[in-house]
Amino acid sequence: MNDRSSTTQQNATSANLTHLDGEGRARMVDVGAKASTARIAVAAGELQTTAEVIGLVRADDMPKADVLATARIAGIAGAKRTSELIPLCHQLALTSVKLEFGFTDTTVTIEATAKTTGQTGVEMEALTAVAVAGLTLHDMVKAVDPAASLNAVRLLTKAGGKHGNWVRGQSDSDRPAPESQAPTAGERSAVVLVASTGGAAGTREDTTGPMLADWLTAQGFSVRGPLVYADAEIAAGLADALSGGPALVVSTGGTGASPTDQTPEVTRAVLDRELPGIAEAMRRKGTEKTVHASLSRGLAGLAGRTVVVNLPGSPGGVRDGISVLEPILDHLLAQVSGGGMHDE
Repeated sequence: MNDRSSTTQQNATSANLTHLDGEGRARMVDVGAKASTARIAVAAGELQTTAEVIGLVRADDMPKADVLATARIAGIAGAKRTSELIPLCHQLALTSVKLEFGFTDTTVTIEATAKTTGQTGVEMEALTAVAVAGLTLHDMVKAVDPAASLNAVRLLTKAGGKHGNWVRGQSDSDRPAPESQAPTAGERSAVVLVASTGGAAGTREDTTGPMLADWLTAQGFSVRGPLVYADAEIAAGLADALSGGPALVVSTGGTGASPTDQTPEVTRAVLDRELPGIAEAMRRKGTEKTVHASLSRGLAGLAGRTVVVNLPGSPGGVRDGISVLEPILDHLLAQVSGGGMHDE
């Protein structure tokens, strides 16, 4: 290759990679002329370990106690120090960093949401939060499983700025991760959403979200979440849950008559069509055990081609919801996707 063609290729590469200048040297991008906008990014990863470790973590019985609480604090601290760890990142005034954990039989799933209002995105802050939380989990469990591994750290979604929204799996230039690593938009993807002010603040342990995630995983879904949002922020939570175009969103909590319960109102605002029979069947199932189930105002319906179902915020209410959904779910999703027999 001659010098001229080499220079041309180098300039083309520099134009595509914003952290390189015209001569291919590393630089910090000047964002001074950019408008300040609301930015959000969601990243995920997983710690692959053993079923024994999962049991110990869930029972809070590890030799090093408070495993998830420690990892959550570490992830938040990591996000705040991203510019110190990654040389060309800008210092950001983060407005929120949330870390959520879930479980499969042999993995701890990690999801981080970072938010700011500024002139550059928060993707690296979300990714750093996942990485630092995952490494902290590794440190906490290594006495029992030194072979644990942190896998599939990836960006799921980002929003804000010149390029608007980006969702993994919806871009031609995106290289989709293997199905075992990342939920993808479409046929067997699901998101679990939890409305819990105490859960979002870390003052109350949520059991309904993990219950739903475990059930959906057993049904063959790629599951994102549980995403835990305060009742007052459940509209943002539902927008987050719908952002990847999943086949199914199941929420728990916020369906009662309390002044802070807003899940049905927020859900109705995004539905194109309601499926009232599902919600009614769940209430009937619940009232077989307690008359209080009649107070649930949960909805079910379609937001585009995503099925959205509200469940109560109690383990019993979730079990009742699962018992109604399980025999109809595959048929429902087949109908929504344009298949399925109508005379069954």
